[in-house]
Amino acid sequence: MRYVLLGNDLTTWSIALGIGLAVCFLLYFAKRLVVRRLALFAATTTTYLDDLAVQVLSATHPLFFVLMGVYAGAQSLVLPEARLTLLSRLAIAALLLQVARWGDVGVRAWLHHYRTHRAGQDVASTTSTAALGFVVRTVIWLVIILMILDNFGVNITTLVASLGIGGIAVALALQNILGDLFSSLSIVLDKPFVVGDFITVDDISGTVEFVGLKTTRIRGLGGEQVIFSNSDLLKSRIRNFKRMQTRRIVFGIGVTYETSKQQLSAIPDILRETVQAQPDVDFDRAHFKSFGASSLDFETVYIVKTPAYGAYMDVQQAINLALFERFESEGIEFAYPTQTVYLARPPKTAVVAE
Repeated sequence: MRYVLLGNDLTTWSIALGIGLAVCFLLYFAKRLVVRRLALFAATTTTYLDDLAVQVLSATHPLFFVLMGVYAGAQSLVLPEARLTLLSRLAIAALLLQVARWGDVGVRAWLHHYRTHRAGQDVASTTSTAALGFVVRTVIWLVIILMILDNFGVNITTLVASLGIGGIAVALALQNILGDLFSSLSIVLDKPFVVGDFITVDDISGTVEFVGLKTTRIRGLGGEQVIFSNSDLLKSRIRNFKRMQTRRIVFGIGVTYETSKQQLSAIPDILRETVQAQPDVDFDRAHFKSFGASSLDFETVYIVKTPAYGAYMDVQQAINLALFERFESEGIEFAYPTQTVYLARPPKTAVVAE
């Protein structure tokens, strides 16, 4: 007796079942083999991309293998066109959902790796990268869902247009908040500064304490906390002193007008010798700059090889003490604000005797 089910006999169904099981097991063992080999290779490298690939492939769901097996086995059956079309659409939907899962796991794993390795350097990046991850994952799932709906014959043009209009309305309503949010992401990705940097914004100086989704907080020199919105902060001129490699120092001194010509000629050499005697300093120049209101002014320029402000002040203090001692031995006097007043005597008038 020959049994027929849905237009196919038992032999055909057995062949279809065998093909489906073979495809399921083949995909399953292929995944295990690739993951195992890739994990062994990742253990010998220092990059994170191969580790990320292992995590992404390990996230392949077993139901995906089953659906692929069902689709492969159904190809050997004689089925109505409508059912074949439905199976094809289900297989494509399963593939798209698996792609979305791979993307979701990849984004999560990469952000976790980023936060783990940046936690000691940029603590505030955790909040911003979490927001970035949420946005990226939302976009991935939204695109996949739209593709699945389109695959099942749903007209998504109207839906996309509605989402676009709704997105514009939301964007207009949340314009300032979204501006600060994207500015936060720009700070995290472009890194004009990180937590712990000493920066100057306009006339405000301080140390960055926190970079949030909407605001950045700076601890001012007076101990107060200054709060900037992220969008306003990026529109300003930011000077990051933490990233200085050297310091260019310009300082001036003045001597009295009673200084002789020989002493004036010797002062640039004295300045050069004094600066060059300091460690970790490159002398640039020293010149008789100008005639001041109450002094003869000299200008000296040197480069401190370290950005540390305390090191610069130590060097400048040593230069000042050495110049004070040298000028005293050379008989050169430092100028200070003075003003000389000359009084003219009125002319004597002749007395005419009467």
